[in-house]
Amino acid sequence: MRNAQQPANHDAQPTPRRDFLRQATTLAATLTTALPALQASALTLPPSPDAPDHDFDLDTSILSENREPRVHTLVLHYTATPLAQALDILTNPKRGVSAHYVVPDTAQSGGRFTVYQLVPESDLAHHAGVSAWLGERLINGTSIGMEIVNIGFGPEDNRRPLMEKRWYAYPDNQIDVVCQLAATIVQRHGIAPNRVVGHADVAPGRKLDPGPLFPWQTLYERGIGAWPEAATVAFYRDHMPYAGDVAALQAKLRTYGYDTPQTGQLDRATTNVIESFQMHFCASHRYDGVPDAQTVAVLDALLEKYLDVPRPSADVAAKSRSAATGPNAPDDAASAIYLHP
Repeated sequence: MRNAQQPANHDAQPTPRRDFLRQATTLAATLTTALPALQASALTLPPSPDAPDHDFDLDTSILSENREPRVHTLVLHYTATPLAQALDILTNPKRGVSAHYVVPDTAQSGGRFTVYQLVPESDLAHHAGVSAWLGERLINGTSIGMEIVNIGFGPEDNRRPLMEKRWYAYPDNQIDVVCQLAATIVQRHGIAPNRVVGHADVAPGRKLDPGPLFPWQTLYERGIGAWPEAATVAFYRDHMPYAGDVAALQAKLRTYGYDTPQTGQLDRATTNVIESFQMHFCASHRYDGVPDAQTVAVLDALLEKYLDVPRPSADVAAKSRSAATGPNAPDDAASAIYLHP
C-alpha cells in the first residue's frame, strides 16, 4: 500500500541530518578538549594599560607654563525658534548642530528657570559653524556656546533691511539667568571681556544673533563682556573723528577681533562686519553698516581699553580733527543718527 510504513533500514547511506549531527558532536569534543588551554592562555594576557598595577608612576609636580586653557571664548546666540523646537533641533543627529547651554524665555511655575545643558563643557559643541575671532578660525573647539530662546524677528521680516526688522526683546528675568550662567562660565575658564561675543560677531554677514536688542551693556554692568567708557568715546569722537579712511577702519576692526578684509574699500564684507559691530556696541545709534564718527569712536575706545592701543598724541589728534572737517571729510549723510525701531 502506498501509505504503508516501510521498515527502517539502518544500513542505508547517512542522511544530511546525520552528517550535521556527527560534525557537531566532533566540534563539541574538540572545544571541550581545547577549553582548558584557552583559559590558561587568557590568564597570561598582558595587563591593560589602565590597570592599577602598571610599571610606571605619574609625576605631575613639574608643569610647563607653555600652555593655555582650551576654552577662550563665550558665544551667545538666539534660537530663532521656541524652546521645544530649539531642543529638538539641537539634539537631532540629522541636524548636526548643538550648544552647551539653552536658556528658556520663561520660568517654571515656581519662578525658577530650568537651563538645559546639552553638551558638557569639556566637549565640543557644533554651535558657531564657519567662524573667526581674533585670528582664530572655526572656534567651536575653543568656545562655549549658549543659546538663548528668542525668536529674533518674524519670518515676514526676512527681506526687510536690518534696521527695519521688528526684533523681539529679551525678558529681564531671562537676562538675569543669562548673566548668572555667563558669569560662572567666564570665571571658570578665565574668558577675557573682549571674548564674550555674539554669533554675529564671529560670523558677520552669515548670522545676526543675538540681535540689536540684546542688552550687552547690562551684561557688562554685571561683570561680563566688554563695553566702552563714555568719556573715552567722547574724546575720540571730538578729537579724532572718523575721516573716511576705510583702510584704517578695517585694520582697527581686525585688531579688535573681527574677520575683516583689508581692501581699503567699503565692500559688502566690510559692511557686514560694521553691522555686526554696531548691533553689539551701537544699537541705540545705528546698525546699518555705515561707518560714522560715533561708530569709529566706540571702536577706538574699545581698542584702548581692551587691546592696549595707546591714545594718540595731541598733535596727531589735531591733524585727525582737521582731516575730518576739511574738504575731503565724509558726507554728513553718512554720520546721520538712526534709532532702532
